[in-house]
Amino acid sequence: MLTSRPASTSAPFSSASIRPSPSSERPTDSRLSFSRAYGISLSPQLIYARSNLVPALVASKVYRQLEFLAVGTWWIYDVKGPDHDRTRSEEQKPIKQEQKDVLRKIPGSREDAFADRSISLRSTRSLMKILKSAADPETYPDMISQADGQSFPDFLESRYNIDPKLQAPLQALTLSLDPPAQTSVAYAISRLHRHITSTGIFGPGFGAVVPKWGGLAEIAQVACRAGAVGGGVYVLKQGIDSISRAQMKDEPSTTAEGAGHLLSKVKLQDGENVKARWILGTRSTLHGLSTQALQEGMTVVEVTHLTAIVSSPLTSLFPPPAEGSPPPAGVVVIIPPSSLELPVPLDMVEIPAVYFILHSSDTGECPEGQSIIYTFTTLSHSSALDLLFSALEQLLSAVPNEPSKPEILWSLTYKQHHASPPSPSPSNASSNPLNSATRTIDEHRGILYLQDLDPSLALEDDVLADVRAAWERITADDGGARGAFMQFEDREAMGGEDEDVY
Repeated sequence: MLTSRPASTSAPFSSASIRPSPSSERPTDSRLSFSRAYGISLSPQLIYARSNLVPALVASKVYRQLEFLAVGTWWIYDVKGPDHDRTRSEEQKPIKQEQKDVLRKIPGSREDAFADRSISLRSTRSLMKILKSAADPETYPDMISQADGQSFPDFLESRYNIDPKLQAPLQALTLSLDPPAQTSVAYAISRLHRHITSTGIFGPGFGAVVPKWGGLAEIAQVACRAGAVGGGVYVLKQGIDSISRAQMKDEPSTTAEGAGHLLSKVKLQDGENVKARWILGTRSTLHGLSTQALQEGMTVVEVTHLTAIVSSPLTSLFPPPAEGSPPPAGVVVIIPPSSLELPVPLDMVEIPAVYFILHSSDTGECPEGQSIIYTFTTLSHSSALDLLFSALEQLLSAVPNEPSKPEILWSLTYKQHHASPPSPSPSNASSNPLNSATRTIDEHRGILYLQDLDPSLALEDDVLADVRAAWERITADDGGARGAFMQFEDREAMGGEDEDVY
């Protein structure tokens, strides 16, 4: 079996740019440290406690080499002033113009909602009603079926009488990268269900974690080490030039089962030839090899990314989410569309909210006294990057208890190209991912096309479902000899009894 990684001609990233800020006049403790003191992640997604990845990590035993850190408070940017009176509840007192824009905690539980004095009692009851329904595994599917094609904001107003000011926090908990009017009820309610039911599983007050030392890349690194111990071979910086399929003996196997397999002869870009029964890769990594039929209907979403190192630990944004909970190493901040300060007019363009994932130095991604901020947008506009920088400045200006506004010490910008064909919403995905519209088997050449990693803020369950379906197809002829999915026997340590080979 051969798994493909992107070659230079099919890389899913482009337009990378680094912007170091002048630091000669800064105090020494607020300057950039040496380069190896930083570990920027290209995949900083959250992992919810209810994610199907969690039991897979436990079953495979690779969790032993991973360390997870809590994602704490979720904040929303609250604009003050007469220009935003349209989003205030009528029951609230008028807001004075001199009040500063603030970051408010998003209620994540019944206790949080009743403790938030900015929410009226009537609105709190409405909020509790929808959160209770979304958390119940028996009632939340009915909520989706009753939507009748409504957008999420229309559904909240017509079905639950949710005040417009409270719609933004609920929209934020869905992590939707679409504008509110384009966010479906099926998507939103399923994400609310995930968020609510995950809270409290790993500890009080939080429901998501991030891997230490590099985000999802750390999980991939640990998995690769486990694969190498199991006999996997890695050839780096090599793409596939061509594939031919033929009936040939599966050497060195001498069994009857290994004598008549269809094998693919794969020519790498350096001219080397290898043989494989199956080839796995995403449409991005195997772009030049997919047939015209597989490429028809493909859509490519361009995601604009901004990652920044800032000169402050932003301590006030990292409080413990609840009594007895571990100190968080990550938090989420949302600026709703109505609160964004647009760098240029974007007439006739629906703008999504801007999300930020903040990592403290506890993640190992930066030195103490600094923090990392990740943000991105699916806005398809030439001003998308300007919007992210403007939103970042808004966030830094609103951080409380800072002697001065935190500075951007260094920033990385790039574009990510996410390829996917038309597909149903995640909540209606097929139970067999490889038979759904989003994945395809090219039996003629022995290629299993996996989906690209979704550019969302949280790892989606269909990623592992995709892998499982591919594993089941590959092992279909083995009669169960390979065991259960992601369950491996303990392997003997190579460096002593106390050394974990993973």
